[in-house]
Amino acid sequence: MSLFHLLLVALIQGVTEFLPISSSGHLILLPNLTGMEDQGQVVDIAVHVGTLGAVVLYFWADVKEALAGTLRLARGKVDTRGAFLALCLVIATIPVIVVGLLLALTGFDDVLRANALVVIGWTMLVFGLVLYWADQSGSEAKAAEDWTVRDAVVMGLWQAVALIPGTSRSGITITAGRMLGYGREGAARLSMLMSIPTILASGIFLAGEVIATADAQAARDGAIAAVLAFLSALAALVLMMRLLRSVSFTPYVIYRVALGLVLLWLAYS
Repeated sequence: MSLFHLLLVALIQGVTEFLPISSSGHLILLPNLTGMEDQGQVVDIAVHVGTLGAVVLYFWADVKEALAGTLRLARGKVDTRGAFLALCLVIATIPVIVVGLLLALTGFDDVLRANALVVIGWTMLVFGLVLYWADQSGSEAKAAEDWTVRDAVVMGLWQAVALIPGTSRSGITITAGRMLGYGREGAARLSMLMSIPTILASGIFLAGEVIATADAQAARDGAIAAVLAFLSALAALVLMMRLLRSVSFTPYVIYRVALGLVLLWLAYS
């Protein structure tokens, strides 16, 4: 792959993974709308590793606490905030793993990709409007520290919906958080923390098949893509979290609705 192609894929993944506008949808649209070759699974895993590194670094205080809590959770103890956070993250990740496996085993994920313009057009539009409604009507009574097992289950079920291309994992979990009464920053923080085990699980799922077929060139492309995705994802995270102190999710909604309408026009014209 050319450096420009790697840069483009890394920027798209890095910027859109944490903004509520769907990274998977944009990556699927790239070859569909430009005629570029598909980047392949090696680069896919690499850019996910890059974005994983960015969110771990940005939320390191929470991650460190959850890692320490995971050790206590493994011993059957949920007696610290870190252990409880680890428990909630595990619970919130289970639905997306189960649904992801079902889609892969049934081949329905290929059906969704085969109808990319229509599927992504509708999910961009519909879930963009749902995000707007949740953001405008949801209360801000809860902070991220108020996360409960029940809320983790609800947000985890919503996260599984993001396996439909164009939905946006961050978008749908932020929507769920706002519906549950979390403030904008709190909903976004929980959404980002939920991304860590989810990205890790998807990477492990794809890695087994890729390791056996990867060559030196693919490894080089993957390393470059991972670094570029890390930098762009970190910048996007910093920008979004700062903007949320003074700006709602409306700009992202406007982008989603506009892109959805364009894609539907292209699909049906």
